[in-house]
Amino acid sequence: MNRRDFLLLKTEAGKRSADLSCEQLYMRYVDAQADGTTAQLFEQLSRDLRDVASVRLTDTAWLSCEDLKRRLDSVLAAHRS
Repeated sequence: MNRRDFLLLKTEAGKRSADLSCEQLYMRYVDAQADGTTAQLFEQLSRDLRDVASVRLTDTAWLSCEDLKRRLDSVLAAHRS
């Protein structure tokens, strides 16, 4: 399995775009909260986005958790700059 597929991102060979499933992100976020690794989850997501020019969010209804949305917004803001 491709490391990016495992860590939320789906990329196509030769393209610098990625799909980020908010449903998968939410599930991993809940797991990370349970084991105290939430910061590491978002650090890894930030690292994974370094090589990507554009990100498309899917299943955005899963962003109803305010803390998750705030953390993701922070990662995406850093990616845009």
